[in-house]
Amino acid sequence: MQARRQDKHVCGGMIKDKHSLKGKLVGFYTPWCGYCKKLEPVWYEVGVELRSSGSPVRVGKMDATAYSGMASEFGVRGYPTIKLLKGDLAYNYKGPRTKDDIVEFANRVAGPAVRALPSKQMFEHMMKRHDVLFVYVGGESTLKEKYNDVASELIVYTYFFSASEEVLPESMSLPELPAVIVFKDGAYFTYDEYEDGSLSSWVNKERFQGYLQIDGFTLYELGETGGALIQRVAKEYREHFNSDFQFGHMDGNDYINSLIMGEVTVPSVIILNTSNEQYFLPGEPIETMEQLVQFISSVLNGSAQAYGGDGIIQRIKRVAFDARSTIMSVFRSSPLLGCFLFGLPLGVISLMCYGICTAESDDGSDDIDALKREGLTDEEEEEEEESSGLFHVMCDTLSCC
Repeated sequence: MQARRQDKHVCGGMIKDKHSLKGKLVGFYTPWCGYCKKLEPVWYEVGVELRSSGSPVRVGKMDATAYSGMASEFGVRGYPTIKLLKGDLAYNYKGPRTKDDIVEFANRVAGPAVRALPSKQMFEHMMKRHDVLFVYVGGESTLKEKYNDVASELIVYTYFFSASEEVLPESMSLPELPAVIVFKDGAYFTYDEYEDGSLSSWVNKERFQGYLQIDGFTLYELGETGGALIQRVAKEYREHFNSDFQFGHMDGNDYINSLIMGEVTVPSVIILNTSNEQYFLPGEPIETMEQLVQFISSVLNGSAQAYGGDGIIQRIKRVAFDARSTIMSVFRSSPLLGCFLFGLPLGVISLMCYGICTAESDDGSDDIDALKREGLTDEEEEEEEESSGLFHVMCDTLSCC
């Protein structure tokens, strides 16, 4: 019993009031949610890991059906929803639901929005740990205030650091101070307010590597004819395309097939506009870097034909395509299971329709007979009864013979 009480304390208990949410990593769930049940063992491991590592973050959970008002107040729309409550701010977690990713998110957001790099050794250590590193260099300034605000907003995605110029590599030469620098892809790039626009937009764009593996989570926040070819374009044409495109590769073609409602060949190159689900396909196979650059440029200047979109008709077509694909995959993997899952409901519905139609037909004939009777006079009704009785007598006589 002692062990059970300790484990419950480690994982955090049920949260029942708003005050107990402060400073916690909270999982909003519903008892009927299958994804919530799947997350439960991971959630337990997250609680154990955070407590054993000495993290100040404590883990809790809230039944959104029992406390729907509080869940609505925090903007919970789907389940499970994970939020870290820090002061008056609620940071929403949107990454993979694994122990390591959730723990890393909790430790990152719970700490200071901007972390100091006091030495060259610390700077080099962070360079090894992070593929993308944002650093503010300089003293107090308006740019530093903006940087702190952006860090408070976007710390859910990446770390933010500050350092003095002496901490940076001696080979670096900054045109002016203060400056915001991003280190990635073996190089560094400096923020320019006049060319790059708002600092928040620039950070949002630069927090990805120049070339990365794309999955469902990466697409939510934002093909190989030879990965090296696309990587070369991403690096050599950075100044031309970086502000408008994110380069990457995707394993498999299931997502793209669903998007274009067809079968895309592998390997292929496709340009996807994640804001409206439009996509662009090259008119001919791309085999050289010049062809790839020309294709990207045609999309950029508007001469390439756009397909798809997020209109209501496209959404209906996509739902129908996904449903058909699901049914076909079930029949291909297990024909008997497919017949049972889809044949049984269709059979039941057919029997119900037949029963309804038959019942209506019988009721209709009864109503017609009643109307005929209402239209008869008393004498006609007596004659009908006599003829009916005579008919029965004749039937009885014939059966006796």
